[in-house]
Amino acid sequence: MTRQTSQSSRVRSQKPRTAGGALAGLLGALAMSVIAGVLLTAAVTPVVALSGTATKSAVGIFESLPDHLDPGKLAEPSTIYATANDGSHIEIATFYDQDRETLSWDQIPQFVKDAAVAEEDPRFYTHGGVDVLATARAVLQNAAGQNLSGASTITMQYVRNVLIQEAIAIPDKEAQEAAYEDAMRQDVDRKLKEMKYAISIEKKYPKDEILLGYLNIALFGRQIYGIESAAKYYYGKSSADLTLAESASLVAIVNNPSELQIDVEENIPANTERRNKILKSMLSHGKITQAQYDEAFATAVTPNITPRVQGCNVAEQNHGLGAFCDYVQRYIKADPNFGDTPTEREFNFSRGGYKIYTTIDLDMQAAGNEATRNTVPALMDGIKVGSASSSVEVGTGKVRAMVQNRPFNNAESFLKENPEYTTVNYNTDEELGGSSGFQVGSTFKPITLAEWIRTGHSVRDIVNVNSRKGVPLQSFPASCMPDGVYSYGTFDFSNDNEGIKGNQSVLTTIANSINGGIVSMQQKMDLCGTFEMARSLGIHRASDLPVWSQEEIDQGMAPPDQLGKTKVPTLSNSPRDLSMVPSNTYGGVDEIAPITMAAAYGAFAGDGTVCTPVPIESIVDDAGEQVPFTKSECSQAIAPEVAAGVAFALENAVTRGLADHALSSTGVPHLAKTGTTDDVIDNWTVGASTKVATATWVGNADPFCSDPNNPDTCARVSTMGFGNLMYADQTIWPAIMNTADAKYGGEAFPEPDEAAIRQTMVSVPDVKGKSIEEATDMLTQLGFSVSDGGDVDSAESEGRAARTDPEAGASVGLGSGVTLYSSNGKASKIPDGLVGQTGNNAKSALNGAGFGSVEFTCGSGSSSNPKSNKVLSVSPDSGSEANRSDTVTLTLACSKKD
Repeated sequence: MTRQTSQSSRVRSQKPRTAGGALAGLLGALAMSVIAGVLLTAAVTPVVALSGTATKSAVGIFESLPDHLDPGKLAEPSTIYATANDGSHIEIATFYDQDRETLSWDQIPQFVKDAAVAEEDPRFYTHGGVDVLATARAVLQNAAGQNLSGASTITMQYVRNVLIQEAIAIPDKEAQEAAYEDAMRQDVDRKLKEMKYAISIEKKYPKDEILLGYLNIALFGRQIYGIESAAKYYYGKSSADLTLAESASLVAIVNNPSELQIDVEENIPANTERRNKILKSMLSHGKITQAQYDEAFATAVTPNITPRVQGCNVAEQNHGLGAFCDYVQRYIKADPNFGDTPTEREFNFSRGGYKIYTTIDLDMQAAGNEATRNTVPALMDGIKVGSASSSVEVGTGKVRAMVQNRPFNNAESFLKENPEYTTVNYNTDEELGGSSGFQVGSTFKPITLAEWIRTGHSVRDIVNVNSRKGVPLQSFPASCMPDGVYSYGTFDFSNDNEGIKGNQSVLTTIANSINGGIVSMQQKMDLCGTFEMARSLGIHRASDLPVWSQEEIDQGMAPPDQLGKTKVPTLSNSPRDLSMVPSNTYGGVDEIAPITMAAAYGAFAGDGTVCTPVPIESIVDDAGEQVPFTKSECSQAIAPEVAAGVAFALENAVTRGLADHALSSTGVPHLAKTGTTDDVIDNWTVGASTKVATATWVGNADPFCSDPNNPDTCARVSTMGFGNLMYADQTIWPAIMNTADAKYGGEAFPEPDEAAIRQTMVSVPDVKGKSIEEATDMLTQLGFSVSDGGDVDSAESEGRAARTDPEAGASVGLGSGVTLYSSNGKASKIPDGLVGQTGNNAKSALNGAGFGSVEFTCGSGSSSNPKSNKVLSVSPDSGSEANRSDTVTLTLACSKKD
């Protein structure tokens, strides 16, 4: 932590003492010296009474201290890795409060060990933790107004560092500050505490382990802790490669980091002086030769500062993984396995020494980065352009790629100079660093399709696909709503593709993304069921829906019982629930994160199993032990037969529909659906193989304001006017998925059940003579889509059902359109039995039936005598209906002329 940088300067900058203070310090130091001598002689806690007020007080303090200090675990950086194809681990980013790499005894060069002992504590290997001679010297220093640091052995310095580390390891800021101040006190009480702990440490650990702990725990300035990190930072090499001069230079820093750290040029003369003093001590104690001393002494202190840069900005710079790195970091910080509060989790993450092995596939990521940044620029005039692609492994939820057009950086100063960078991850939910999501458009239609199949319908059922106005809201059943229907009133909708009209199969509806077909489907289902289907697939908003506030209620905008509830209908009134409105079933009006859509489509490709996205394969600590973390949760969201039915329809959308750009270059079967929102704000391709699911979004990342610096110009901005931007998803998605296919392959999707793909045939009922309402109900209940054919000539009472087209008894596909005609009451039935009667008798029968115009014609012969000639045929035919004003023609068997 940066506070540690000034640790030594705080120790060295005490004010001169007064005479009284010096006397008190002298008495305290004498007491300390006496106690130290007793301890070294008896190696037990003193129990004897010593004369002198200060001495008795010091002994009392000493006896009240704990007997043992546990060094505990040192803070180390946590590192995020990706796995290469050859199984090697590639470092993506590292995070730390303390830059430390803990070494074993054999890894630390002898020069470093000897330098530390020779200068800091030459009697280290002979004393028992407290050096009586050094303590006596401190008495004189204290009397002269100097501090007590000269009394500290390496063991005591190690103790002080442990106490400092214990303080820093407290997540609570106030408690941390108090413990730190206590550890840094420069008084007799604190020295006594160090002495007692030092003796307990010496009883438990060998000397080499104590020295090793000291060299691993010591502060070397800034956030640099331990000799290994110091060697890499100051000299750009491992400690194993340090020269004698470099070793002594680094050990010199520990004495007073803020004044001796050599990344400050002004400190180099002081560091050189301290280094040379250490070299002289090493020579006098026989640790180096005269020749080694001379060479090191003559060597200038020339640092090679090599910072260990931390954070996700490094991941972006090296691998284009900044947003993914941020996602991993936030995923861990949201995980209760790492602490009860966000503060604790943040704290533990930066100190835990974790090795975090991620799920990212570097090849897929590289393909996505290249395709995205070649087609969607980071900045574009007139639009806040955005693009994001997430890929998850089917059946596991492992995140294989996370790509976006704008590179990631979270340094404020950098962002000001580089506006193309962003702190936002467009792929994830808001709390995981994401945006508020994006409207998913027609990529929601497969969810409605899944509910259609689940409720027993077929993808070959026929529905009306026409655009419509005045659609009754009450025509949408909704069992979870108060009246059992969505609402009352009407709404209008249109299709983007007006070239396909009339009655079409659901398969055609999905392949060509026809809104009207989805509306017809939803009218035959429970609206609540469709949104329950979405929930089971894990689909939720990327950010909270707006809820009613007290102020709005006070203004009469909502009744009091709506306080805190969402402003639109939802299943459970959760602010992350989808808006339960009819248009959402075909147009995807809610803002959803790409990674959520990828996971949902993974269920269609994976036998109905949906898995929550997870970016981590495993985590190990510095001891190589597995660290628990929140793994993916997989559940059977939909039945396998439902998933197979949806996959069948979405594969058809690839081979015969609008998603033909999703065809695999390697022949791996793909399912996919496209989506475009109103005004072409958002453009999507979401799809999957049996191995990987990918969601790609391209659009306006800020659709309600094209220029945030000029609020008056805020408006929805279409991507249509920006070249091929609206088609960029059709380049990015295949680039990622073709790479995935080459690595992971993919099988054929399961064969759907017959029930999901059969053509269900139904006989048209005879509704003739029934009221139009009754006839319509009969047809609708059988699944027919009924249209009004107007009135026709019929013998039925005026306003009653006259006939249908197809006619009664015809066998047609379920859901087919039936045209219902009403009677105008102007027709009568041509009487039966007219053939064989005389012409006059037949005419009388027709007149009696209401037909006033009857004509005769000869079928044989040429002399017509209706009185005696018999009728050969009638037009219109007997039994048929005709308008009573129409002429009926009777063909007679006329006699030959004489």
